[in-house]
Amino acid sequence: MKKITFMGAGSTVFVRNVLGDCLCSEVLRDAEFALYDIDAKRLSESAEIIGAMNETMGGHAKVTAHLGVENRKEALRGADFVVNAIQVGLYDPCTIIDFEVPKKYGLRQTIGDTLGIGGIMRALRTIPVLADFARDMEEVCPDALFLNYTNPMAMLTGYMQRYTGVKTVGLCHSVQTCSETLLKELDMEDKLQGRKELIAGINHMGWLLKLEDRDGNDLYPEIRRRAREKNASEKHNDMVRLDYIEKFGYYCTESSEHNSEYNMFYIKSKYPELIERFNIPLDEYPRRCVNQIEGWAKERDELRKNRRLEHERSKEYASHIMESIVTGDPYKIGGNVLNAGGLIENLPQDACVEVPCLIDGMGVHPCRVGRLPVQCAAMNMTNINVQLLTIEAAVTGKKEHIYQAAMLDPHTGSELDIDTIVKMVDDLIESHGSWLPEYR
Repeated sequence: MKKITFMGAGSTVFVRNVLGDCLCSEVLRDAEFALYDIDAKRLSESAEIIGAMNETMGGHAKVTAHLGVENRKEALRGADFVVNAIQVGLYDPCTIIDFEVPKKYGLRQTIGDTLGIGGIMRALRTIPVLADFARDMEEVCPDALFLNYTNPMAMLTGYMQRYTGVKTVGLCHSVQTCSETLLKELDMEDKLQGRKELIAGINHMGWLLKLEDRDGNDLYPEIRRRAREKNASEKHNDMVRLDYIEKFGYYCTESSEHNSEYNMFYIKSKYPELIERFNIPLDEYPRRCVNQIEGWAKERDELRKNRRLEHERSKEYASHIMESIVTGDPYKIGGNVLNAGGLIENLPQDACVEVPCLIDGMGVHPCRVGRLPVQCAAMNMTNINVQLLTIEAAVTGKKEHIYQAAMLDPHTGSELDIDTIVKMVDDLIESHGSWLPEYR
């Protein structure tokens, strides 16, 4: 029996998707699912959900729940796969702090979980927890594969790959939906079947470098024409990424609300009309958090009335990766891995990059991509600078690296002067209190 440990099992909707996918697999459905969380109520609800799903789908799996740090090693002991979906500090208080403190200094955000000052702070409170996970894994499940879903993806996955002995791959669902989203929004659904694509870059800014139809015809000339027309003629929810196509030549993996804050172009206090022009939803992530909390409460109540819970396998990579490693049957993903050996030649080797990876019985095998178009690499570097400095801050405990990460963040640095950035960082550190380690 394989053992799959889920860290942050209180993320009920996500644990249901990933472990539900495993229950859909004949190879994985009789595994032990070890659920771990530090919140008793959330853990209990997730155990209830997975138990109901397991019962509905045949009752093949063994489901165990492990509450609190004192039971973490037991949750991990002997695991073959460890899925990570923690959110340190949750929406309240930490996400609220990430948004409200910068607002006092005139800095607005949309999502704040990947880059920007919100992404920096989220990484700084999460990396110490991952360091604890890594120490336990090295002791009780040294051969396990760590599948990280937690943001900021490149910072957390990069830390694990550079500073721990844990085999790690970072996973995001934006790769597998990228070209499909683009073709559908440009009314090119007839090109979906049999399409061929190449995506590479960094998480949330992986570039759709090639997109061909089933016959090998380049779809980009028509995509560029339609994207320009769509942005010029209507308001819609993907205006930033379609503008990327015009300005940088390529579409990228993550949504426009995310990418609006990964650069210095779209959210500018001196040019408020850009918010309207590009239809940018400021404070989007806090709204989602509130809606998700309310939505889950209703869903939980419905489940308790009817114990049956069906599941259709999702597009998440996790179950397919596990299945491939167990059976040896190859599978291809877009994975976040260390750029060791120059998988992408014009990005640093200590960066965490998102590239095609082949999976088989021996694990994860990243594929060499070569060079990105220079403008795409340049855009990635503005983000990588922040990622590497944030990891440096977490490893060294030096506050100066937090300041530097914030100064070099393209959105923060373009909106605030250096002195204000330092004051804001100090305010954020103080507001986080015990959620952050001591910095000197």
